[in-house]
Amino acid sequence: MAANIVFTRIDNRLVHGQVGVSWTKACNANLILVANDQAANDSLQQKLMATTAESSGAGIRFFTLQHTIEIIDKAADRQHIFIVVKTPSDCRKLVDGGVPIKEINVGNMHFAKGKIEITKKVYVDEQDKADLLYLKQKGINIYIQDYPGDKKYPITEELFNK
Repeated sequence: MAANIVFTRIDNRLVHGQVGVSWTKACNANLILVANDQAANDSLQQKLMATTAESSGAGIRFFTLQHTIEIIDKAADRQHIFIVVKTPSDCRKLVDGGVPIKEINVGNMHFAKGKIEITKKVYVDEQDKADLLYLKQKGINIYIQDYPGDKKYPITEELFNK
């Protein structure tokens, strides 16, 4: 039985107010799974994110990418899982590892040297572009959307060449 993944979001802030409350409620998740190698080993970061998750009534787990790949198929049917990752590369690792992700919401990817603006909240470099297009080619519905109900911008070659 495949895991009941209701939503997957790329957000370099991981879990914060917007993710922990707005998106969790919008996708009807009862478990937030933070798949991130650093967060899985940072108790302070976990404590801050757990406080946010509690306000939405969802449980929260912190797993490394590899641990997520290894145990996702053991998830119970009653778990409506919202996966949060930091980068497109993290998402690609999960998909290549067999995590059954059907849809990816690209939320927040901050500006950094070498990145270009796609939207006010999403900046990408060549690796990000390659990973996002790779995920799209895998048949995953992938789009940029800031808040639930906002306009969705599908990930396409054209989006990166504007």
